[in-house]
Amino acid sequence: MPFETIATGIAPSSAPVSDANRAGNHVWLVAIAEDPRTGEIVQGGIEEQTRQTLKNLDQAVRAAGGTLADIVDVRVFLIERTDAKGMNAVYREFFVAPYPVRATVVVKELLADGLRIEITATAVLGNAR
Repeated sequence: MPFETIATGIAPSSAPVSDANRAGNHVWLVAIAEDPRTGEIVQGGIEEQTRQTLKNLDQAVRAAGGTLADIVDVRVFLIERTDAKGMNAVYREFFVAPYPVRATVVVKELLADGLRIEITATAVLGNAR
């Protein structure tokens, strides 16, 4: 099945990536803590960066025709294990039970300077919880 790239305006302009691809009713998404208006990584701690990342994820899934409720799988990449508590607090602002399946991985670093979090997700449109 061919896939369609969804242009949402939030993919980092400096990287050769799509922020959303759709094949049938499946959508694969990626988001970071980049302010789509300025192209800059948001300043602050993990809470501010998680909030911006999830706002961007929400914008991407909406551009594909879905909502956060259509997301069935989430992968969170953090650079500090201690950031999990703050990330979880903000995550609960965006997702409600039943939660998507999630894996959280601590990595040595992410590609952009100052970036503390990156999230990838899979949505199944029309399958809202």
